[in-house]
Amino acid sequence: MSVVKINVLTVPAEQRETLEQRFASRAGVVENADGFEWFELLRPVDGTDKYMVYTRWRDEESYKAWMEGSMKQAHQGGGDRPKPAATGAEVWSFEVAQHAAPKNA
Repeated sequence: MSVVKINVLTVPAEQRETLEQRFASRAGVVENADGFEWFELLRPVDGTDKYMVYTRWRDEESYKAWMEGSMKQAHQGGGDRPKPAATGAEVWSFEVAQHAAPKNA
């Protein structure tokens, strides 16, 4: 059963463009991770300062393996690494209980 992880990032208005640029230029490592199914960066439109980073995985084990491997390496930096664009973050976890796709897809 697929699992969904939503990383909720608090991003001040002056850092929104920086955050989006960093995601646009990311290394793309997640796309090659075993068990990876989907990624979306969701921009807020209703006056909130919360971005959501949506990823879907084949199972919890695939997500954990990515977190302990490639993701951990990608987020380790040297002394010249820029400061984070987000001022806060939390991860929400879900299992996919139902799924629907367009009938003519």
